[in-house]
Amino acid sequence: MSQDFLQYIPHRPPFLFIDRVLEESDDTIKAEKKIDPKEPFFEGHFPGRPIMPGVLIFESIFQAGAIMMGKRIANEGKILVLTRVNNIKLKHAVHPGDTMQIEVTLKEMVSTAAYMTGKATVNGKTAVTLEFSAMLVEETK
Repeated sequence: MSQDFLQYIPHRPPFLFIDRVLEESDDTIKAEKKIDPKEPFFEGHFPGRPIMPGVLIFESIFQAGAIMMGKRIANEGKILVLTRVNNIKLKHAVHPGDTMQIEVTLKEMVSTAAYMTGKATVNGKTAVTLEFSAMLVEETK
């Protein structure tokens, strides 16, 4: 599985929640994440009936957005930093063994601020929808 998208984001295992990018355009990215039943968070998040924590589903959406934006700003010496999350709706649980489809759309760029919407689905059912914004900032070493 190609992970050439890693050059556009700083995230790495065990905090990488994108396995592959499926499709891209100038303002949309589609990606997926196979949810490994052996993830350590499942041991303590509803033992006996494990579900993926919502904040980690959100993180997968944010990472997809970071990949999309990272390609737009490649070699500019900037990174994308999350600044706001709005209108979160949790609609369906994500379970061990599921494959999560992630879609992010860039709605607007205002100066260095990117306004995006995101959605995660499993088997055609919407798990999460949200809106978020991120700011391009100078990368510091």
